[in-house]
Parts: sequence; C-alpha cells; structure tokens
Amino acid sequence: MTAIINLLPKGTVLPDEPLSRHTTYGIGGPAEVFARPANQQELADLLRFAFAEGLPVHFIGSGSNCLVSDAGVAGLVISLAGALKAFQMNSGAIVAEAGVMLGHMVRRCLNEGLTGMESLVGVPGTVGGALIMNAGAFGGEISTYLQQVRVLTSKGEEKIYRRADLVFSYRHSSFKPDEIIIAAEFHFPMGSADKISTRRRRASAERKARQPLKFRSAGSVFKNPSADLAAGRLIDQAGLKGTRRGDAEISIKHANFILNHHRATAEDVAFLVKLAARTIKQQFGVQLELEIRTLGFPPQYWEEAGLGS
Repeated sequence: MTAIINLLPKGTVLPDEPLSRHTTYGIGGPAEVFARPANQQELADLLRFAFAEGLPVHFIGSGSNCLVSDAGVAGLVISLAGALKAFQMNSGAIVAEAGVMLGHMVRRCLNEGLTGMESLVGVPGTVGGALIMNAGAFGGEISTYLQQVRVLTSKGEEKIYRRADLVFSYRHSSFKPDEIIIAAEFHFPMGSADKISTRRRRASAERKARQPLKFRSAGSVFKNPSADLAAGRLIDQAGLKGTRRGDAEISIKHANFILNHHRATAEDVAFLVKLAARTIKQQFGVQLELEIRTLGFPPQYWEEAGLGS
C-alpha cells in the first residue's frame, strides 16, 4: 500500500474504498485498492508496479456502465474520472484525454458548429469508456470520426493505434483488455447550425421520453440482439416490466433499464439481469448479451443465464 501511495504523489490512493461511491448505480463493495492517478506518468508508474507485482488491475471510467459485486473487487481498481482530462480543439480537430467527460466533448462540438456528436447528447461516461464500448445512440457512434488513439499497455508502455488498426461494431471495440486508453484524436466536419440544433433537440427529447433518467441505473443492461430487435421490447413482451427484487426494478418506462430505487444491492440487480436473460431465451429463443460491465463476480456466476462475465 505504501509503495502505491509513493507512486502517486499528486493522485489518490484509498484502501477498501466502497465502489458504490464511484458507480452511477450507487452499488458495489470495496476495491482492495482504489487509485486515481493525476497524470499519465503516475498512471504508467502504477501499471508498471502492478505488472511487476502480479497485482490484478481493473479500470473504470466514471462508473456509468458498471455493476460491481457486493463482495467488492480484489486487486487494484484504477479510475480516470477527474484525471487525464486535457482537451484541445483546433477547428474540427479534437484531442481529448481519456478522463474527459463525454458530455463536455459533445457540448464543445455543438458550440463550435461541428457535426457528428449530436446523437450523444446526454450519454454519460468518459471519452475513454465511450470508445471501449463504442458508445452510440440514435444512429450515431463515437468511433465514426476517430483518427487515432494513444494507449498504455499493462507494462506502462505507450502505443498508438490508427483508426485503420481498430475494429468497431455495435457496442464493441477491438481494444485489448490489458491496455488503457489515455487520449484520442477526432476530426469532425462543420455542419449546418439548423440541422445540428434539430438533431440535438430530437436526441435529447427522445432520451427524456424513453429513458428513466430520474433513477440510478447503468443505462441499457443488454445489447440489442439486432438492428430491428430491441432487448427492451423483448423484455416488455415477456411481461417483466415492473418486476422487482428488493429495491431493484426492471423499469416500467424502458425495460432494458434496471433501476436502483434506493438501497438495491448488486445481488438484487443481478437476480433481475439473470431472470430477464433466462426468460427471453425460454420464450423467444434469443440469447441476450450484456452491455454493462460486471466486476467482482466469479466467472461461473452468469453461466446459468448464458451470460459472460
């Protein structure tokens, strides 16, 4: 512990830190060690130390798409929320560090008349996390205008990926799980102010109308099985809207959201996740896939519902 503290003179290191404080669900047991490096050098030093010590490393951004076990997470949990947040804009070229909030980049693009990010208005999370899951909404994806990405390997070594080196698909990217994004470069075209404003208003209105934004959640729990088959619609058709376990509920407004009404546990949410997956498989023959990340659960925990961890 002392060694890690010495590596982060400007950052934050906390033992047994409740991850409920760092997830939008407000759920999660303690991280054995929680660290928030203040800059790239501290992050590199931290990764090199963990690699040399054989310490398991887990990354979270702003915790907006994570379900963390009530038992917590062994090893080192690194958060870039509030760190690595440098942002540079030059005409349509943007360089954003991984800890920049996605909403900040969206607003800056809109203010400068750049098009391509209007559909992501209101999407939570950091730029790094958004790239990992290829965040998107209403037909737009963050990877569309990506130029290149800088990452650090588990050994603390820097690498650069050009756009052509990477593969993106629906809620998926080819970034390696043992590498962490530190910065990304984008290039957005100028757009019509009227069209940008219209698309922004439409995306914002649709999100407010469709999603239960007043309650704690991690966003969409499952990926849509296909472009014309929505996970939420299947869960609704299965009659599961409003199903509760403790303070967790499958949302009445949008069945692909599982809400924490106040004191839901990870076990409460996970029960509903597995119930939905099993029911959809039984009734429709469709195997749902998780869109949220799960941390701290044993590998076999999700097997009965056909879900990977």
